[in-house]
Amino acid sequence: MQNEILNKQNRRTVAIVLAAGQGKRMGTDVAKQFLLLNDKPILYYSLAVFEKSSYIDEVILVTNPEGLSICEEIVKENGFRKVTSVVLGGKERYHSVWNGLQAAAGSGKKPSYVFIHDGARPFLNEEIIERNINALQKDPACVTAVPSKDTVKIADEDGYVATTPNRSLVWNMQTPQSFEFGLAYDAYRQLIENEEDLKRKGIAITDDAMVVEYFTETKVKLVEGSYENIKITTPEDLKIAKEFL
Repeated sequence: MQNEILNKQNRRTVAIVLAAGQGKRMGTDVAKQFLLLNDKPILYYSLAVFEKSSYIDEVILVTNPEGLSICEEIVKENGFRKVTSVVLGGKERYHSVWNGLQAAAGSGKKPSYVFIHDGARPFLNEEIIERNINALQKDPACVTAVPSKDTVKIADEDGYVATTPNRSLVWNMQTPQSFEFGLAYDAYRQLIENEEDLKRKGIAITDDAMVVEYFTETKVKLVEGSYENIKITTPEDLKIAKEFL
């Protein structure tokens, strides 16, 4: 019933899936998003969830030149009809997101919402997507996250503990991160226009929420994710992923 109510609102949602990383920490010749997990590329799993989701209308897949043919093959072999474009990314993650946003803006009807997801997170599920969609009804910027299980220390420049945040207020970020499309597009446009100034100031952009936080006055809402929604970065992560499956 809730799905039907949301769909009747005639809102269009696009997912940008990032598969342009090199995966150097994995220590393999093949980029991590293309490594096999139970005979399927890691990238396959999140694409399959978006393909089946009643909330997602379109998928933009962003990759690098080396991965272009692999991505096209994955889309074709698995019949992912929602993947309307496979576009090239850029030097940094935020360049890839920007290229994806531009592709989404030029693909026809302007989206209402955008989900930005790392292709190396195979354990996305429909419940996480639905929680983000529900949150977007009230807040224009939302991030999937889980409460930190560990005590976190903030270090000073010399490697000593400076502060210890209250663990109950510390969350670990995941993806997808979801936004009203116009908000994300405008924030990323400003980022690209001010890229050199940020570099001079030593400001490193590490996730999509940070772009919105820095360039707009919009508060970002935390949305419950899953402790299984891991990003596969190292060989140890791949072993854990096989256990989850």
